[in-house]
Amino acid sequence: MTESSMKKLASTLLDAITDKDPLVQEQVCSALCSLGEARPVETLRACEEYLRQHDKLAHPYRAAVLRAMERVLSSRASELDKDTASTIILLASSEMTKTKDLVWDWQQAASGVLVAVGRQFISKVMEELLRRLHPGTLPHCAVLHTLASLSVANAFGVVPFLPSVLSSLLPVLGVAKQDTVRVAFCSALQRFSEGALEYLANLDRAPDPTVRKDAFATDIFSAYDVLFHQWLQSREAKLRLAVVEALGPMSHLLPSERLEEQLPKLLPGILALYKKHAETFYLSKSLGQILEAAVSVGSRTLETQLDALLAALHSQICVPVESSSPLVMSNQKEVLRCFTVLACSSPDRLLAFLLPRLDTSNERTRVGTLQVVRHVINSAAAQMEDKKPFILSSMRLPLLDTNSKVKRAVVQVISAMAHHGYLEQPGGEAMIEYIVQQCALPPEQEPEKPGPGSKDPKADSVRAISVRTLYLVSTTVDRMSHVLWPYLLQFLTPVRFTGALTPLCRSLVHLAQKRQEAGADAFLIQYDAHASLPSPYAVTGRLLVVSSSPYLGDGRGAAALRLLSVLHPNIHPLLGQHWETTVPLLLGYLDEHTEETLPQEEWEEKLLMFLRDTLAIISDNAWICQLSLELCRQLPCYDEAPQEKNFLYKCIGTTLGAASSKEVVRKHLQELLETARYQEEAEREGLACCFGICAISHLEDTLAQLEDFVRSEVFRKSIGILNIFKDRSENEVEKVKSALILCYGHVAARAPRELVLAKVESDILRNICQHFSTKVLGIKVETKDPALKLCLVQSVCMVSRAICSSTQAGSFHFTRKAELVAQMMEFIRAEPPDSLRTPIRKKAMLTCTYLVSVEPALDEQARADVIHGCLHSIMALLPEPKEEDGGCQKSLYLETLHALEDLLTSLLQRNMTPQGLQIMIEHLSPWIKSPRGHERARALGLSALLLRYFLEHLRVSALVPFHNLGLLIGLFSPRCADLWPATRQEAVDCVYSLLYLQLGYEGFSRDYRDDVAERLLSLKDGLVHPDPAILFHTCHSVGQIIAKRLPPDQLISLLLTMFEALGDPEKNCSRAATVMINCLLQERGGVLQEKVPEIVSVLRSKLQEAQGEHVLPAAQHSVYLLATQHCAAVVSSLLGSPLPLDSHTCMLWRALAVEPRLAAQVLGLLLEKMSRDVPFKESRAFLLGRTPDRVATLLPLSATCALFEVMSTPAAGPAVLELYPQLFVVLLLRVSCTVGVQLPRNLQAQERRGASPALATRNLEPCSSAVDTLRSMLLRSGSEDVVQRMDLEGGWELLRTSAGHEEGATRLARAMAEHAGPRLPLVLKTLACTHSSAYENQRVTTTAFLAELLNSNVANDLMLLDSLLESLAARQKDTCASVRRLVLRGLANLASGCPDKVRTHGPQLLTAMIGGLDDGDNPHSPVALEAMLGLARLVHLVESWDLRSGLLHVAIRIRPFFDSVTVESADLQGCCFAGPGSPHPRRWSSGRHLSASLGTLTRSATETVRTSSWTRWWAGWRPCCCTCRTLRPPWPAFALRMCGPNLACEELSAAFQKHLQEGRALHFGEFLNTTCKHLMHHFPDLLGRLLTTCLFYFKSSWENVRAAAPLFTGKHHPLPHPHAARQPRLMPPLHRVPGAALGAQAAAAGGPGPAHCGAPDPAEGPGPRGADEGC
Repeated sequence: MTESSMKKLASTLLDAITDKDPLVQEQVCSALCSLGEARPVETLRACEEYLRQHDKLAHPYRAAVLRAMERVLSSRASELDKDTASTIILLASSEMTKTKDLVWDWQQAASGVLVAVGRQFISKVMEELLRRLHPGTLPHCAVLHTLASLSVANAFGVVPFLPSVLSSLLPVLGVAKQDTVRVAFCSALQRFSEGALEYLANLDRAPDPTVRKDAFATDIFSAYDVLFHQWLQSREAKLRLAVVEALGPMSHLLPSERLEEQLPKLLPGILALYKKHAETFYLSKSLGQILEAAVSVGSRTLETQLDALLAALHSQICVPVESSSPLVMSNQKEVLRCFTVLACSSPDRLLAFLLPRLDTSNERTRVGTLQVVRHVINSAAAQMEDKKPFILSSMRLPLLDTNSKVKRAVVQVISAMAHHGYLEQPGGEAMIEYIVQQCALPPEQEPEKPGPGSKDPKADSVRAISVRTLYLVSTTVDRMSHVLWPYLLQFLTPVRFTGALTPLCRSLVHLAQKRQEAGADAFLIQYDAHASLPSPYAVTGRLLVVSSSPYLGDGRGAAALRLLSVLHPNIHPLLGQHWETTVPLLLGYLDEHTEETLPQEEWEEKLLMFLRDTLAIISDNAWICQLSLELCRQLPCYDEAPQEKNFLYKCIGTTLGAASSKEVVRKHLQELLETARYQEEAEREGLACCFGICAISHLEDTLAQLEDFVRSEVFRKSIGILNIFKDRSENEVEKVKSALILCYGHVAARAPRELVLAKVESDILRNICQHFSTKVLGIKVETKDPALKLCLVQSVCMVSRAICSSTQAGSFHFTRKAELVAQMMEFIRAEPPDSLRTPIRKKAMLTCTYLVSVEPALDEQARADVIHGCLHSIMALLPEPKEEDGGCQKSLYLETLHALEDLLTSLLQRNMTPQGLQIMIEHLSPWIKSPRGHERARALGLSALLLRYFLEHLRVSALVPFHNLGLLIGLFSPRCADLWPATRQEAVDCVYSLLYLQLGYEGFSRDYRDDVAERLLSLKDGLVHPDPAILFHTCHSVGQIIAKRLPPDQLISLLLTMFEALGDPEKNCSRAATVMINCLLQERGGVLQEKVPEIVSVLRSKLQEAQGEHVLPAAQHSVYLLATQHCAAVVSSLLGSPLPLDSHTCMLWRALAVEPRLAAQVLGLLLEKMSRDVPFKESRAFLLGRTPDRVATLLPLSATCALFEVMSTPAAGPAVLELYPQLFVVLLLRVSCTVGVQLPRNLQAQERRGASPALATRNLEPCSSAVDTLRSMLLRSGSEDVVQRMDLEGGWELLRTSAGHEEGATRLARAMAEHAGPRLPLVLKTLACTHSSAYENQRVTTTAFLAELLNSNVANDLMLLDSLLESLAARQKDTCASVRRLVLRGLANLASGCPDKVRTHGPQLLTAMIGGLDDGDNPHSPVALEAMLGLARLVHLVESWDLRSGLLHVAIRIRPFFDSVTVESADLQGCCFAGPGSPHPRRWSSGRHLSASLGTLTRSATETVRTSSWTRWWAGWRPCCCTCRTLRPPWPAFALRMCGPNLACEELSAAFQKHLQEGRALHFGEFLNTTCKHLMHHFPDLLGRLLTTCLFYFKSSWENVRAAAPLFTGKHHPLPHPHAARQPRLMPPLHRVPGAALGAQAAAAGGPGPAHCGAPDPAEGPGPRGADEGC
């Protein structure tokens, strides 16, 4: 980088230093320093130039630049040239003194620059600073500070200038009045003195070695005089401390005589300040310097001040040091420094002051004194050499102090004594023992907590300090080797030093190794010369026993083994080689484990093997017997350590087993039995282990000794009935028996197998049972002691295990097996079912595990009892405890569970067949389905274990089916979604094992791996996730795997088992079952056709039982999947469901509509089912003559209900549209043929009782059901308007009734024509084939529907007219009168629907109408009436020439209607046109149509009929005149009014119009006179015919008609016709008139009248409403 670019960069950085962000400023300074490291001179010049050019720059920024310069100069000052240095010095001096005010940050930065430069250019800096010192003027404080700092930083450079500096400063000391200036002077004088002392102390390196202290003495004393006598009296504490701090180093430069002179005032003055200042560090430091100066000049004044000094210093050392302030700790050090000075000058006075204070009971005093003693021992060793006995003796009371702080201080003092030979003096052993005692302190008894600043919580504990001290003294202080060896060995065996074993062993190992290096003679212990040392037997036993708990006491096991290995020459000379190879292996085993992972039993067995090998190597019976004796003596030492005592018993047993002396063995066994503490469980166990181990070599002696003890006085005395409560309690007796039972068990477990079988039942079990069952007065008393039960279980377990492990077990017949199994099960059942408090359950199950393997085999019932009892005992337990709830409890639970697992696998092993496996799983099944999660988890875990065991031990000799595979998979697979993650994992493992079992039975090898089955393992990760979506997706994948590997013959059993799981109380499992069922149906449903009815039936029944809301949708999907593969079978199965359909069955039907293609298929099948069977059957209920009842058949009824459910689903819309014509027609026909049809009796009873809540609420009545289905079909197909129209008009209700059905069909057709016209062509096409239906109702309904379609123009718009007419014409000859009537109505409807087409089809229509008039002989036939009404609607629309051919015939056929007009006929006509309940105006409409017909015919008659035919026409009109006053509304008057203009008689027409006006009352007499007058005048030729016809009405059933007929006849008689001569004779002779009159009178009176020749008999009908009206 060029100089210009570097300068530019520096300038840029300097400009950025004024940034307001402190972080930016710091980064700029760092950048400047980095730049200065590379180019120091250029950087410093740039900084100097920047400060010089920016004179107005604020002082914080100037200080920042100066600090950057200082940092550069501190490492690169040597690279400066003189000119640059001078420039920087001038700049820094100017910056430092620019303001007289104290701006410490700025001025200190400038001072730092001068000090940094002064390290290299001291002369130039001092020259500049001296230039700033003006005689008689107070110097700037920053100048003083800089001079002081330079004195320390470069003492060799400043001290030569010191006289000049002092000469300038001392004259103005008196002028300084401000405390800040005085403090600056004090600091400068202190630094000047320190610099001078450093110079004088290193004259060999000084530039002027001739400089002496005297050169500064006078000036320093002058300054001292001012500081001590004037400034020290100030009230300002800071100034006082500054003065004291300066007086310390200044005292070394004072003249000797002046110092001696000042000490009497100086020392008290300093001591007095202790009371005024809380922080005394500077006082103590200065006091120590003054004392050193006084001692160095041999001051005698110091002796007089010694007591005061010691008291003041001792009070300072006794101040607590808990404070975290460093000054407090520093003060302690300075005070101890003062004591060192005094100890060197006056040791006797010092000890005389300190030692008595060790006897005080005050903690602070004793701790402080011990600190001083320790410091004096270390720092004044020479002066204390002859004082060692006194110091040791003074420690007597502190050794007894129990305070932890005192103990720590004592241990530190002892550590110092060890380094300086104190412990070699008499009384030193007490100090060593004290250290060992503190090492033995248990850590839990340390009451003090570490301070917040302590890193190691145990760093300051007494035990930790003692352990470190003992080890350091043993390893680093050579002079202590002969003191500690072998003295420390005596601390190994006492119990109170057990806690110190680890440090003791480590120290002894180090000491022993040093002794071995010194030579064999120095290492071997002379036990005779050291009577207090333990024997080799005691050391061996002690170290071996404590090794059994290797991690206690900071790892004492490894330390003890190392010490044992090192001590082998002192134990036995033959052990060296063996122990050198064996002990490292044991140590390595410990290194491989931790306290948590170490298998205790295995470790103890290794130690026992080590002992056994050791005894074998020694092979000295005397040595072995002595060892056994020593081990027995140590038993009381371990009363508080049960585990180690247990191991000691094992060591004793091992040792006795190695002994060859039977007397010794039996003697020790007898002593053990007599002295054992039977109340302790561990001791009973240890005693039993001892006997068992001993029995390995001395079986006969061991058994004999046990029996001898039972016969001994001690045992007999304890169990005697009279002495039960005297010598020992009953509980204690039970404990003794427990121990004896355990002893027999361990003997059986450890004794040689070839010897023990012969004694199992004869000796061992006999004695065990004898001790367990007590007889009192000959009565067997069962024990209640759980310990005795447990011992019995353990012993029987060991006996059974011994039998099983024997090579002769196969031939051994265990006669007591069943008895013992029953006893174990009794113990298990007696345990509380909800808690696990004792290991009895575990031990009993282990016992049963071994017992079931022994011959003879258990029978099936006994096996079942064992399995059931053990499962119930474990499964019902509360959830297993967590680690924090108790490690022992959790361990017991896990061990008990393992015992159950072993028992179940042992039982399974006895029957390794699919049937045997199923039996085991059946026992677990209730627990697998338990509502409690922990029970399910346990059951699944056991199932997985059994299946793995079965798979691992599977041996297939022939290909046989695994017949229960489906059942087992169906049981386990739903558990893949259990709420408990562990259960889910185990369920997958179960399915995995089952699939491989199937592969094994198919012939695959055990090592074969199936890719599909292996996918299950990868799915287990998905089951860990609690997200339901992931869980059920995984379950679906599991189902797919099962579907791929399940044999076809197992599929139905799997499905049926999973259907059972739908009702599982665990909702997740129920959901998983639904997922897997649907997966199986989707994957393998194609092979289930024959099983569809069974599946559907089971599914329906499970839906009624299951409560989960998820089951129904899943069942729907299952049915859907089945239907996609076997639609017909599913439909047939569902149709077999009982009626009425329950809600679940309805939902299953609806499930078939979710997919359009399937829905269409289902609908087609249902239509086929509905059409195939007869809709009803006829039955006669009671009387044979009664009309038979019509009872609906079930299949069409079920199909109708099913159709309703399917079509009620929105998804069925497309399918309904596709099958719209077929559905509409079939349902319409179903409605027609079920009108008036009854339900079967059983369904009627259900209807009366009312539907249950589970059943659908729909009406089951056949016709209503069909109507509802039809309505639903129209809604689903989008014909809502049709439905709405029918709802508004009440059409649906009409369809349901017999009376209104025809009208309902008509209204349906009307609604269809109006709102669903485009669908009619296909509907009509489908309807075309129904005209030949065997059911009359169907023909009637379809005809009514077709007839009404012609009433709308839609028939013409859709070009349906011809087909409709053709269809109706084909029905004209139907055997049913209603069909024929409806055909005529339909044809007549053409007049309103397509009037423009009437002319086209006129001949056809008229022919049909005329044919209808001839239908039957009854003039009141509904067909004829319908024909007449239709004719009235059509005649005015047809061509006139079409009427001519039938005109006369029509007139003749119409007359009977007028002759027989009755209320009934009017009602009938009204019914035809308006339906039931229509008002009277509708009757008027019927008459109006008839009158209109007559009017039309009349008009035609005037043109086409011959004159000879008029008589017949007038005969037809005669009834109108007779009935004008009979009926209301007056349709005859209307007819006469209509026909009047066509009669070729204007007068008669005018009369009709005048008298017969609508809405006007009729005067019948006047009307009749006028009419007859005009008739006689204009139509005289017709009078005869009229009179003849009128005679017919004399016998009318209507009163008014009978009254009007004679009246009408009479009106014609008296008037001669003007043209009588010319007219033919139409009337009878006059002589017959009176007879006629008489007949009229008779008719008026209600009697018979003359008969009318050729006229039909009048119809019976109701009488008129009044005979006298209108007359």
